Amino acid sequence: MIKYLSLPLALFFVACSSCGKSDPDTLVRGGYDEREMDAAIARARKEVDAFIAEMEKGNGEGFAVKAPIEYQGQTEHFWLTDVVYRNGQFEGIIGNEPGMAKNVRLGQKWTIKKHEISDWMYMRDEKMYGNYTMRPLLKTLPPDEAEEYRKMLANP
Repeated sequence: MIKYLSLPLALFFVACSSCGKSDPDTLVRGGYDEREMDAAIARARKEVDAFIAEMEKGNGEGFAVKAPIEYQGQTEHFWLTDVVYRNGQFEGIIGNEPGMAKNVRLGQKWTIKKHEISDWMYMRDEKMYGNYTMRPLLKTLPPDEAEEYRKMLANP
C-alpha cells in the first residue's frame, strides 16, 4: 500500500481552477479545445504507471488523481487527495466542492480504477508534475495568470 498526504487543497484548486468563473473548480464550461482535453486525459492515463512509480519512491509530495464522476448523464471531475494505490485502484478523499453532482461530497472517500482516472499530479522541488488537463484551460485565463500557472509546471 502506498499513501501520501496531500498539500493544502488550495494548491490543487490553483492547479485546476475554474478559470475565474463563479462555478466550482470541478465545472469549467467551455472556452478550451475538447480535442486537447481528450489528449491530456489520454496522456495522463498512458503515464499513470510512471506516476505510481514516483509515489512508490516517495519522490515528491501532494500526490493526487482526478476522478471523473457521472451524475445524471453528465461528468464532473474531482481531485482525490490523500491518495492510496493498491490492487489496481486509487482511493482518496474528494478534494473539491461538487458543482452539479449530488452523489459525492467534499471530504468523502472515493475509489477509482487506475485506467479510469482523468489526470494525476504531484509536487517536487516547487514544480508541478502531471496535471495535463490544466494545460488546455490555460487558454481561458488572462495571459498574466496563465503565465503564473505555466511557471509552476515542471513540463509546460
